[in-house]
Amino acid sequence: MEHYGVLSILPPLVAVLVAWRFKNVLAALFLGAYVGTLVIAHNPMTALVMLVKEFILVQAADSYNSNLLVMMVFVGGFVGVVTYSGGAKAFAELAAGKIGNRATAQIGTWLGGILIFFSDSCSPLLVGSVFRPICDRMRISREKLAWMLDTTASPVCILIPFIGWGIYIQGLIRKEFDAVGNTASEWSTFIQVIPFQFYALCALLMVPLVAILGFEFSEMYRAEKRTIETGIPYDPGAKILGSVDADDAVNGKPSFIVIPLIIMFVAFVGILIPTGFPFKPAPGSMLRTALCVAYFLAAMTCMGLMVYSKVKTLSESYEMYMRGVKEIVFILLILVLAWSIGSVCKKVGTAAYIVMMAKGNIPGWMVPAILFLTGALISFSTGSSWGAFAILIPLAVPMAYGLDAPLLVCIGAVLSGGLFGDHCSPISDTTILSSMGAGCDHIDHVKTQIPYAVTVAIASFIGYLIAGVFPSPFVVAIAVAILIALVILFSKLWGQRVKEYRV
Repeated sequence: MEHYGVLSILPPLVAVLVAWRFKNVLAALFLGAYVGTLVIAHNPMTALVMLVKEFILVQAADSYNSNLLVMMVFVGGFVGVVTYSGGAKAFAELAAGKIGNRATAQIGTWLGGILIFFSDSCSPLLVGSVFRPICDRMRISREKLAWMLDTTASPVCILIPFIGWGIYIQGLIRKEFDAVGNTASEWSTFIQVIPFQFYALCALLMVPLVAILGFEFSEMYRAEKRTIETGIPYDPGAKILGSVDADDAVNGKPSFIVIPLIIMFVAFVGILIPTGFPFKPAPGSMLRTALCVAYFLAAMTCMGLMVYSKVKTLSESYEMYMRGVKEIVFILLILVLAWSIGSVCKKVGTAAYIVMMAKGNIPGWMVPAILFLTGALISFSTGSSWGAFAILIPLAVPMAYGLDAPLLVCIGAVLSGGLFGDHCSPISDTTILSSMGAGCDHIDHVKTQIPYAVTVAIASFIGYLIAGVFPSPFVVAIAVAILIALVILFSKLWGQRVKEYRV
């Protein structure tokens, strides 16, 4: 494949630098793509026209891409109605159950975050509003609550194939598979990558691990020790971020989310069963159709329940749906620009140049670990894991083929690296929302969370070094074992087991 030499790496490089400097993913993707067209066209105006005509419009008009954009609209409408109906909050309150001690309170928070899986944005606010008074009563620090909310937001969403995260990632994978001639289903590939998402899996495991063992370390230990001894859930000098609930004004019911979810799953499976699903992959077009219909029926069910219960009028329910649709527009723009910069990178031969330079210098088994670290750097700098995915997946797939690296491990490494950086970044939306949901000082949340996130990242990084040589799904068990050992070791070095507290 032809390339433009060192100029071939300018599109992703500019995208990373602009994202890091200005914290704006949209601007970064656009400028990265524009620089790539400038390499081809030389003239600034010609390059701009080429970018819009031959890349942005072409990518938006592509049949698969346009289907995906429409599907994301249905997702946004569903998330809007279940969030603003109050159903998600009511369900979280119901799931809280009986809380008897600190460990139970932490595991309850963890389960609540997992159950509210459809949106990483609403999960911290909804679960935080329910468990904040419970954690205060059990003398669990606000910093600890913020960490639990953050750790059950994006790490849960990135594992679900039929919500916005999974659909977005599958879209990126499909484009790269088409480019290298891989006919595998993006759905089945996403499922196969799940065991290699070491960071998400280990991060989710760390919450009950810490809750049950009672070990704390670094800044989190000091926060927990303060709260247990004084009963003050946050530092006296803390600047508390206000906690906002999207549905405070709505008297929601658990049925507003439970019944729509049942309808969604029944409709989704019912439409696909004639294709042989789940025993064999469903055709891509039928899969997207089933998702659109399922989300639409679920949203309509939620709206009908609100009207029937006289919680909202039909007009107000419609406004909730459209509010959710409007909030998805930003993601749609990211998608189109992500596809565009990926297409530009192919045109200038970015991956071909990187593979050529890496051959003989970087062994294939090291590629996943390198992708993990690169993804972490990009997402930490930008506060956006989605931006990191958009930049790296178009590079990871051809690198896996060109350097004989394990493909599924490479994709998992990109996802894990992007998630890790996003988890730590103080400018990440979920990090900010977790501080708000917990009623916590944002800087205190970042300071206490980073040591725990880095612990998971170390275990994940070692896992990717091993998986690069032995690409087996069972490597995740090794990563988990390393995580447990690190938690105990760091607790002995920089903390200790905290005292139990009972009401």
